[in-house]
Amino acid sequence: MEGLYFNVNGGYLEGIVRGYRNTLLTGTSYSNLTQCESIDDMKMQLGPAYGDALSSLPPNPSTSALSDKTTEKLVQDFRYLQGQATGAIARFMEYLTYSYMIDNVALLITGTLHERDTKELLERCHPLGWFETMPVLCVATNIEELYNSVLIETPLAPYFKGSLSHQDLDELNIEIVRNTLYKNYLEDFYHFVNNDPEMSMTATGEIMSDILEFEADRRAINITLNSFGTELSKEQRRKLYPEFGKLYPEGSLMLSRAEDIEGVSLAVSGVGDYKRFFDEVGLNQGGGSVGNMAGGSGNESKSLEDMFYQKEMELSKLVFTQQFTHAVIYAWVKLREQEIRNITWIAECIAQNQKDRIGSYISVF
Repeated sequence: MEGLYFNVNGGYLEGIVRGYRNTLLTGTSYSNLTQCESIDDMKMQLGPAYGDALSSLPPNPSTSALSDKTTEKLVQDFRYLQGQATGAIARFMEYLTYSYMIDNVALLITGTLHERDTKELLERCHPLGWFETMPVLCVATNIEELYNSVLIETPLAPYFKGSLSHQDLDELNIEIVRNTLYKNYLEDFYHFVNNDPEMSMTATGEIMSDILEFEADRRAINITLNSFGTELSKEQRRKLYPEFGKLYPEGSLMLSRAEDIEGVSLAVSGVGDYKRFFDEVGLNQGGGSVGNMAGGSGNESKSLEDMFYQKEMELSKLVFTQQFTHAVIYAWVKLREQEIRNITWIAECIAQNQKDRIGSYISVF
C-alpha cells in the first residue's frame, strides 16, 4: 500500500532519478579518463554521459570551464525534476537548494569584503542557490542591513531568527553567520523529513534522518577544528553546532570544550565511523584540511575531509537500495557533485602534468 500511494506523486520522479543515476561514470569510464592526454580527449570520453552539455566548449578548454559545463548539466536535470514535483516533494527539493543559497551568501559578502569584482563573484555563485536579490548582497555593510535589505524576502529569512546583531561584516562574523544559517537550516530540514506526513509515511524520513545526522556531525567536527587559533570562543562555537546527530548531546558538549585535535578525537570516539576516521587519518595530519581536490582516494594518505566525502558517497549509494523514497533525489545530487569534483580533479592533473596523482578520486557508482 505504501508503494501504491507513493507512486501517485513520486513514482515518475523516482524513475527519472534512477535513470539519471545509471548515467553516472563507471569504473571503466574513470579508467579511460585517467588515460587521456588532454582535456579535449576528456570531452570525447564524457560525451555519452554529458551529451550536448559540453558541445559549446572551445578547443582545449580550461578546467574551470569544464567544471562549469558539467555543473550546468546537473542544474538542468535538477530543474527538470523540480518542474515535475508537487506538494511535499516540491518542498523537499526546495530544501536541497537552501544550502547553495547559504554558500552563495557567504561567497558574495566575503568577496565584497576583499574588494573582488561583483560580476566575477556572481558568476562563481552556484546556480541552484540563485535568488533575485543576490546582487544587492555586495553593498551590505553589517549583519542587520544584510537581513533587512536582502534576505528578509528569501527562504533563508527564518534561519536568521535570534542571530541578528549590529556587528560589521568581518571574516569571523561572516563565518558565524554562515554556520548559524547552516545550523538552523539543517535543524529545519531534519524536522521536515521527520514530521511531514508524506515524508514519514515512506522510508524518506528514516533515510534522510541518517544522512542529515551525518551532515550535522560533520559540520560540528569541522567547526571545532577550524576554530582552533581563531577568536571564536568556546561558547560561540557551541551555539553553531546543530542540535541533533549521533554526537548530540554528549559528543557535542565534549567538542565545545575541546582545545586541540586530541580533544576532538576523544569527543567523537563514541561513534565508530568517526573514531575510525581519526585513527586512519592520524592526528599528525592536522584535522579538517582538504588533502585532495576530488575528495581523494588512491595511494596518498587521506585527510579527514577525504574520509567524510567517502562516507557521504557510501550513504548516497545505499539510498538506491531502497524503494519508494524521495531521498534518491538528494543522493543523486550528492553523487553527481562528487562526479564533477572527480572530473575537475582529473582535468587539473592532466593540465598540470601531475599524472601520478590522477587516481585520487572517489568512485560514485
